[in-house]
Amino acid sequence: MKNSSLALLIVGLGLVIYSVIAGLYGPVPDLPVLRQSIRMLYFHVPMWFAMIFLHLVAMVRAIQYLRKGNQEKASQLPHLMKVALWSGIIGIITGMIWANYTWGTPWHNDPKQNAAAATLLMIAGFFILWRSLPYINRYRIASVYVIISFIMAVALIFVFPRLTDSLHPGAGGNPGFNVYDLDGKMRLVFYPAVIGWLIITYTFAKWDWLISQKIKPHGKV
Repeated sequence: MKNSSLALLIVGLGLVIYSVIAGLYGPVPDLPVLRQSIRMLYFHVPMWFAMIFLHLVAMVRAIQYLRKGNQEKASQLPHLMKVALWSGIIGIITGMIWANYTWGTPWHNDPKQNAAAATLLMIAGFFILWRSLPYINRYRIASVYVIISFIMAVALIFVFPRLTDSLHPGAGGNPGFNVYDLDGKMRLVFYPAVIGWLIITYTFAKWDWLISQKIKPHGKV
């Protein structure tokens, strides 16, 4: 593990610690319905950004493998997808807590909630596929699956909810937070939270892969 990775992780931890403290105690706009629950923005949305980002990196690794046959790139897929799955699980749990305060129930069958659940099932499906495939075919088939699942995840989370009625901000005609966050103070906490979690989750996935290369023969995962 290189010192640069450790330094980057420290930066990420610093940003997250700052965002947690500022997120709990800093000022927020007093908006109807949301009130103090708007603080969940700092803890819910960054996890979804992390999930999508790691899924994107996994897709890039899959394309690199399919183009050049670099097995090292493909061997990173389960580690990236594993941390993406955990990020998504945390994201959906924090979203349910937030929904319980603002919508009156943890699960409202909102299109974006359902899309998020479907995305998690797709990511979980990767591991069923990965473990069921013979080693000789694993990298190629898993790489194709990652590419398709990322495209479907983008459609599910960012496209389909906008085409129907949704209570979720930024979907179904509802304004996003950037529209009615008038004072901009939340951005000073939200952006560091996103950057911090992206750094931490990517570093964890990278370290998980590096460890696997040391404890498993010939880099097999």
